[in-house]
Amino acid sequence: MSGGIAVVTGAAGGMGAFIARRLHADGRRVLLTDIDADAAEALARELSADGSTAKASRLDVSSRDDFAASLAECQRHWGTPTILVNNAAVTQAADLMTLGADEFNRVLTTNVDSAFFGCQVFGAAMAEQGFGRIVNMASLAGQNGGTATGGHYATSKGAILTVTKIFARELASKGVTVNAIAPGPHDLPVVRATVPADKLDAVVAGIPVGRMGSASFIADMVALLAADDAFFVTGACWDVNGGLYVR
Repeated sequence: MSGGIAVVTGAAGGMGAFIARRLHADGRRVLLTDIDADAAEALARELSADGSTAKASRLDVSSRDDFAASLAECQRHWGTPTILVNNAAVTQAADLMTLGADEFNRVLTTNVDSAFFGCQVFGAAMAEQGFGRIVNMASLAGQNGGTATGGHYATSKGAILTVTKIFARELASKGVTVNAIAPGPHDLPVVRATVPADKLDAVVAGIPVGRMGSASFIADMVALLAADDAFFVTGACWDVNGGLYVR
């Protein structure tokens, strides 16, 4: 399965773009999915001007039908994917005690549905071919209750860890691994947009290693978990948090 076909959600920018670039550099054909189809298309053209090794597709990760449509599109172009990275998520800060029901449900549903339906739809197709690698982007917030994000975001990321275990057990005998990566604060635009500038220095000061993480290293971890010989790692959560959460 070396080479292979990868699908990355939320691939138009931020962490998703780092991951898509790395998988493409490794020789994967990559379908970049995002709700911002124009931004995804721009990156796909940058990676592959003729579209032979990188294509873009609009995907609303709250919709199971959209996952099914993206799978069908990938199969039409290249075949059944061998790698899925469930990266897309809504990231928000919010006051815990005044967080409203609509806002809570929107973030929780979007983020958990994304991982669940991605695993369900793509995992079934991978199981049929007897090989697959699924990586779910969780978060330190789902492990320690959050450092700078809202309670709805932390709750959703905790649920993603459970989704990872559920599908890892279901798909292990079919050659499909399902793992999670739980990053702490990383030097990305979404972090700077979520954490007010006057509070970011305090967040960084509280990280034992004294600096934010590197998104390129997360991309390296995804590539490692997606490797052909990564068959003995499933249901795991790989922590990348600068020492903020030690277990």
